[in-house]
Amino acid sequence: MPTRQPPKPRPDAAAGKPAAKKPATSKSAQKRAVKARSPADIRALFERFRAHNPEPKGELESVNAYTMLVAVVLSAQATDVGVNKATRPLFAIADTPQKMVALGEDVVRDYVKSIGLFRTKAKNVIALSEQLIAEHGGEVPDRREALEKLPGVGRKTANVVLNMAFGQITHAVDTHVFRIANRLRIAPGRNPLQVELGLEEAVPEEFGHHAHHWLILHGRYTCKAVKPLCAGCIVADLCDSADKRMG
Repeated sequence: MPTRQPPKPRPDAAAGKPAAKKPATSKSAQKRAVKARSPADIRALFERFRAHNPEPKGELESVNAYTMLVAVVLSAQATDVGVNKATRPLFAIADTPQKMVALGEDVVRDYVKSIGLFRTKAKNVIALSEQLIAEHGGEVPDRREALEKLPGVGRKTANVVLNMAFGQITHAVDTHVFRIANRLRIAPGRNPLQVELGLEEAVPEEFGHHAHHWLILHGRYTCKAVKPLCAGCIVADLCDSADKRMG
């Protein structure tokens, strides 16, 4: 009876190594491979947004550059509706850094206590007001670098203030802008800075001033994170997102 020969080991096994596995393609890897739309397609999107809403407005209420700055600082991890409810009576008595400092942190805290993280935010409002008085003559600077040195002010907040208070073309990337820029392939990116820099390159200058407002409003009311309202979307025919739901 012939002797049965043992199977020959595979090269990897012979070397004491496990057989190599073909790497799986993760969802995150697929997202990284997404390519931006063509310039013509991006223009078509913004032409549609402009036709639908020629003069989009931010929903945070303010009376000047200073109150806009304070409102944006307070809006982190909070809704615009909630911030407006708190700031209306506050701004009625304190619409300058000097008046805010005169109120003091305890009083400011009491006004904004309905907003998340209100203790830290009240502290930052007083600190940034004091810094504006000490370093900028009580005026809000119109430079990103100077704004970002203020307590509680990051890149996104600085971009909002520069755009809304000073009319500069900036792209503040919040959760809505981040989602829409990726879903519509206007400026795909893995983090807010990548998306912001992508928008700077992709958005035609004529749409630059209002671009982030259009994207915020579209994401807030139509292209929602979990259940996008695609049936009523003004750019549904231009959208090729895997999240699109027309049924």
